[in-house]
Amino acid sequence: MARYSLNLPEQLKRDAERWAASQGVSLNQFVLWAVAEKVGGLGQDLDDPGFPGVTYRRGGSGEPTAVIRGTGLRVRTLAVAARDWGWSPGRIAEELGLTEKQVKEALEFAERHDKEIAGDLAAGAELEAAGA
Repeated sequence: MARYSLNLPEQLKRDAERWAASQGVSLNQFVLWAVAEKVGGLGQDLDDPGFPGVTYRRGGSGEPTAVIRGTGLRVRTLAVAARDWGWSPGRIAEELGLTEKQVKEALEFAERHDKEIAGDLAAGAELEAAGA
């Protein structure tokens, strides 16, 4: 792995450390995650500019999955929490350590990309059934 020295403004570093801790990863892993997420999204041109808080990450299957930017949380998880469990955006935010703004944007993304999210949910259900 290549080494790269990175200078960050103090406040950005503190914020990144806080987010890394909330995700249970090191600052180094968090920065690696963020850079990989951004480079991957730019390289594939998958991101919807109307939803800056949502990006794509390739999972174990190699297929891109919509996630909340800066986290490993899948948009489909929030969609299930709202649709199937009846959780409010406030409860989702509290339970998953997000802001209500992030949750509302993800739910709107899921609504506008309903076919994609439905396909993502179906693929997840197939994997669960195969593993059961």
